[in-house]
Amino acid sequence: MPVQYLPILFLFVIAVGIGVLMLTLARVLGPKTPTPIKSEAFECGSPSTGPARDLFSVKYYVTAILFLVFDIESVFIYPWAVKFRELGIWGLLEMMAFMGFLVAGLYYVFKKGALEWESHNQTANKAKF
Repeated sequence: MPVQYLPILFLFVIAVGIGVLMLTLARVLGPKTPTPIKSEAFECGSPSTGPARDLFSVKYYVTAILFLVFDIESVFIYPWAVKFRELGIWGLLEMMAFMGFLVAGLYYVFKKGALEWESHNQTANKAKF
């Protein structure tokens, strides 16, 4: 093992040792008075209701994925802004094309209704009335 990795190994051993020491001290010195109230699951101060494995609508996942896609794509704008003068007019045209694709994608998603928060049942019930 090369000598240059010894400080990293030393730091790792110290970090693991401190973690084990803290957990051991908490178990040995900590209070041991379990009660039924302390053993209950805690959720925002409200008693839990229903099963823990509720199904979520796919629209929540689609919205999360869309947020990630547009968020990650918007990160590409920052390096372009830093190198704007070096890229010149060609860089500007490429960024305009990129932004055009983003806007077209957002328009497509909006028209498909992926950003609507109403569930399918609520929309069907509104149509009946």
